[in-house]
Amino acid sequence: MSQRDFAASLRWWRQRKGHSQLELAGRADISQRHLSFLELGRAAPSRDMVIRLAAALDVPLRQQNALLVAAGFAPVWRQTDLAAPELAQVRHALDFILAQQEPFPAVVVDRHWNLLLANAGAVRLVEFLVGPLAPDTAVNLADALVAPGVLRPYLTNWTEVAGYFVRSVEADAASDGTNATAELLKRLLAYDGVEAALTAPPPTSGPVLPMLFRKGDVRLQLFTTIATLGTPQDVTLQELRIESFFPMDEATAQIFRGWSKAGAAKAAQS
Repeated sequence: MSQRDFAASLRWWRQRKGHSQLELAGRADISQRHLSFLELGRAAPSRDMVIRLAAALDVPLRQQNALLVAAGFAPVWRQTDLAAPELAQVRHALDFILAQQEPFPAVVVDRHWNLLLANAGAVRLVEFLVGPLAPDTAVNLADALVAPGVLRPYLTNWTEVAGYFVRSVEADAASDGTNATAELLKRLLAYDGVEAALTAPPPTSGPVLPMLFRKGDVRLQLFTTIATLGTPQDVTLQELRIESFFPMDEATAQIFRGWSKAGAAKAAQS
């Protein structure tokens, strides 16, 4: 990497975030002249300066590492496998959150909606809708939601849900600037009906946008919340999302409770 790589990357991030040189200089507590020299490649940043500018631009940790490499420094933020021993306490916390959500579904996904963990409630919902998955099947929830043949046939308000979801992926692509997120967005946009979903008028009723599933005579009304870990110092942890599903009516709640009791009874008999 050369000094020009960092200069171009810094300028790209500043423009992507919509800051003028004066605004970014103020946020980073440096002179606009010094920032201009950095963007032109006429001055070389220190490692601390790279981190300061990245923080001022709210650049994700993965891309902060890329900026450091572009400036000639080693990455400072680790990317640890979720199963690694040093993340054991975080994993325990995630397992606790998933267990507390029972009998309702909850999942843990990465930045690109690849499924990492799921509770029994989530497994029961998927098995009801599409049948059991083979062990170790890789699942991408973005594809499962947007593609024609997985959840879409059972999601009666797919147009509204898919439009909202794809717009959130557009925001992710604008925020993180990675090829992987851009490729995910491109893949989702290529699915039949997505462009029309993005231009459909947004729903105006209700406090939240529900997910309305129907299979046979069973109707499920769910809304979701998404949580992240606070103050992450690891790329993997910063990119985790915990999505929890809640019933919007008592009928849906009773269905999930019934599935849970049936599963417990079956386990006790085996």
